[in-house]
Amino acid sequence: MTDSPRRLVFASNNAHKLSEIRRMAGHRFEILSLEEIGCHDDIPETAATLEGNSLIKARWIKDKYGYDCFADDTGLLVDALDGAPGVKSARFAGEECDPEANMALLLKRMEGVADRHARFRTVVTLIMGSETFTFTGEVEGEIATERDGASGFGYDPVFIAAETGKTFASMDADAKNAISHRGRAIRKLFDHLSAI
Repeated sequence: MTDSPRRLVFASNNAHKLSEIRRMAGHRFEILSLEEIGCHDDIPETAATLEGNSLIKARWIKDKYGYDCFADDTGLLVDALDGAPGVKSARFAGEECDPEANMALLLKRMEGVADRHARFRTVVTLIMGSETFTFTGEVEGEIATERDGASGFGYDPVFIAAETGKTFASMDADAKNAISHRGRAIRKLFDHLSAI
């Protein structure tokens, strides 16, 4: 058994996600970014499900670049909006993937709505050699009536985690990772990798 950490590519261009996952990996795994493997592709996310988009991204890197890799896709599912924005969470307000515009639209759609229950769901797909594995993580909460907190990214300022009563954006990184949807899915991924 080598002492050097196992290297894996994370199939994302999102610097915030990369930072979160590297923080969770610690010294156990070396997480390479797409930039570090020379991938500047605009990987399509055309599936109708989180599982489908996660698989598309992981398969793209494995097929075109040959690396063992993992990818994630995350959705915010709001009960009062029939599960929207869901798989379109990053593009809720348009193809520009503007988090501020997405939050503004969500808050507008939720004006006067009593049922504010929501959940975040992350699906992670790992491709190692010829094998594919899937890991999921969820966290329950509700949509705030206004933004709160300056940490995090995406919808973090308007998602209140049920377990803490705080928005993700008002929690520090370790506290958020301990209960977040992505944190839960990534821990399952790392536990799997540690066991093989």
